[in-house]
Amino acid sequence: MRLFKNKQEELINYQSELIKTHFVEVNQMYEKMRTYRHDFRNHLQSLKILAQKGDLELIRNYLDELEDELNSLEFKIKTGNRMADAILSSKISLADSKKIKVVIDAHIPLELGVDDIDLCTIIGNLFDNAIEANMELPFDERLIRIYMVKKGQYLYISFTNMSAKKKTQVFKSAKGSDHGLGLKSIDRIIQKYDAYLSRNNEDGAFTTEILLPLN
Repeated sequence: MRLFKNKQEELINYQSELIKTHFVEVNQMYEKMRTYRHDFRNHLQSLKILAQKGDLELIRNYLDELEDELNSLEFKIKTGNRMADAILSSKISLADSKKIKVVIDAHIPLELGVDDIDLCTIIGNLFDNAIEANMELPFDERLIRIYMVKKGQYLYISFTNMSAKKKTQVFKSAKGSDHGLGLKSIDRIIQKYDAYLSRNNEDGAFTTEILLPLN
């Protein structure tokens, strides 16, 4: 009984830390946007001064820099759910930094029967696990495919990532306790909503499919 309690506490602590991490990632995105909006008037003043001087070359360079900065602040994906957009955009940026190609097609209904925190916990864990698996592969083989769409009364989620392991025990941790806790965290949410979960590993492609009820 004591062992079970310790495991439960370990999982709760892990989920708490994961939520904090996701919150920081989302918060950083919004802070960058707030800073940009705050500085926007200063940018306009600078452009007005350059316009008065008739310095078109500097104006073009300035506008190019502003465009690059604005592009870096935009969510890389728009699913219809702001929290999902934030966590997906954050993870896509992380994947990009590790030279992992991400192919994503995601459309999430506005009305969900799932808490935003639970949805982001699922997405964050699946993405982290996919990134981890890809790190063992050469750059040109790294790939994550994500598909999220409404199917009837369910939200269908599919994550497929390439893996160096052709055959593995997919329900066991591949690397350390945190990875195992991530799987358990997803399993707990699946049980909470009486949802459907499938994990499959074939020919170096590992796929997780989930059906979450929308109401």
